[in-house]
Amino acid sequence: MVLVALLLLLIGAGARARQADDRRPRKKSDEKVYLIHADNLRYDEYRHPGAQLLSGKVNLRHEDLLMFCDSAVVYEATNSFEAFGHVRMLQGDTLSLTGDYLFYDGESQIAQMRHNVVMKHRNSTLITDSLNYDRLYSLGYYFEGGKLIDGDNVLTSDYGEYYTSTRLSTFNYNVTLVNPKFKLVSDTLHYDIQTKWANVMGPSNVISGDNRIYTEHGYYNTETEVARLMDRPVLHNKGRRMTGDSLYYNKLTGIMKAYENIVYVDSVNKNILTGNYGVYNELTGEALATDSALAKDFSSGEDTLYVHADTLRLFTYNIDTDSVYRVMHGYFHVRAYRTDIQAVCDSLVFNSRDKQLTMYRDPIAWSDNRQILGEEINVFTNDSTIDSIYVERQALLVEQMDSVHYNQVAGQVMKSFFAEGKMRENHVDGNVYIVNYPVERDSSILYQTYTETAKLRMYMEAGKLKKLWTPAAEGTFYPVDKAPRERTYLANFAWFDYIRPLNKDDLFEWRPKKAGTELKKSVRREAPLQTLDKLEKQ
Repeated sequence: MVLVALLLLLIGAGARARQADDRRPRKKSDEKVYLIHADNLRYDEYRHPGAQLLSGKVNLRHEDLLMFCDSAVVYEATNSFEAFGHVRMLQGDTLSLTGDYLFYDGESQIAQMRHNVVMKHRNSTLITDSLNYDRLYSLGYYFEGGKLIDGDNVLTSDYGEYYTSTRLSTFNYNVTLVNPKFKLVSDTLHYDIQTKWANVMGPSNVISGDNRIYTEHGYYNTETEVARLMDRPVLHNKGRRMTGDSLYYNKLTGIMKAYENIVYVDSVNKNILTGNYGVYNELTGEALATDSALAKDFSSGEDTLYVHADTLRLFTYNIDTDSVYRVMHGYFHVRAYRTDIQAVCDSLVFNSRDKQLTMYRDPIAWSDNRQILGEEINVFTNDSTIDSIYVERQALLVEQMDSVHYNQVAGQVMKSFFAEGKMRENHVDGNVYIVNYPVERDSSILYQTYTETAKLRMYMEAGKLKKLWTPAAEGTFYPVDKAPRERTYLANFAWFDYIRPLNKDDLFEWRPKKAGTELKKSVRREAPLQTLDKLEKQ
């Protein structure tokens, strides 16, 4: 940012200085044009009254300016001259100007060089057909097309200005900057030869290998290939696109940073990342988004998975191969939505290869009128639908029958299997507790069952329970609404409809669980530490 600020200061100062110069009267030079050498000198009062006609190795001087040509016409009264054939101007040891014709006004110190014009200043060369050079302001400018060669950089435009004192240049209309590493096309370009920073204005494109940057206002370093772009630029790379209110890009490191209202689209892996701050490394395929971050994955079909978190990170594996896949990490205040499944948790990991979504710390998942929770939830998808859900530890499945009655199944491990988005089997193992409300043929509920067992297998059809299997079990039948509360609602029962994301626009509002409904942490047994006698003695 320091370099950008310095460049803005230099360009702004140069523009202000020139505007001030244009407003004040030009200072006329009192120095006369002197003849140093000519093979022939003559007068022709009929064709050139009051003029000296010079030919043969002509050499003239005005102040520190030297001029050489084949022939010249010197007008002593106006302190000006015309030069013809192999015209060459030298100012000091850094500036030379050559062409076929020159008109020089000694009072205004403006040189007008025409035809096959070449201006050389230090290591830069400017080529055009018509060039005016203002010695008072150290400014050369062309207006009928020209080309500036600065090392590996070649700039062409219809109009151009070059300040020999500051080495700042401006190019307008059909501007093209060509370098072995990239090509820049713009409408207006300011270029600092010393720092190699280019400032583009108006619709501009920078093309470098597989990368293309579009911007309407930005800075680009032609040496380091670092870009700082404003006014919603767009960066394209192999089917990937990133935009934002402003962008930073370093081609050598592959790092792209975007600020405010960013959108990263990966059409290859079919995902979109949005937020107000983002980073992408094109060499590793790693991306990060935060501040209203939202990931959209549409790799599984027409239905899109939306995931919001405080921070989202994408990691790419096997990049630039046919087996490429992505792993997304989301952490803190995670909320996800898809038409067939919604979820809330503290953090998650999504693997695009395995189509696996893993949620950690108080995770909850919903599908239709069912809610699943536990200490860890793994969701596997197949194309655009759920394939299965695995819940580890303190698993609870709740099915809402109506506003009062809920089917409930609790256990240590729960595995649910789906077909066409509908649950077809549910397996529960370890300390299984069941509360069930069988539905009669007329859709009425007459009684409730409470069961305790070690295993449970539930088989569904058309969204309804068709078959239930358990080994030895203990259970009780109760008339509906007659069972005691501890047999109506399991110990970890909770219906979190107030947390469930309603749609993709509802993901940004975090609604935590009510106090006292969080899962209690289960203590896992750790392997005992073994201490060797030798270590004890030491």
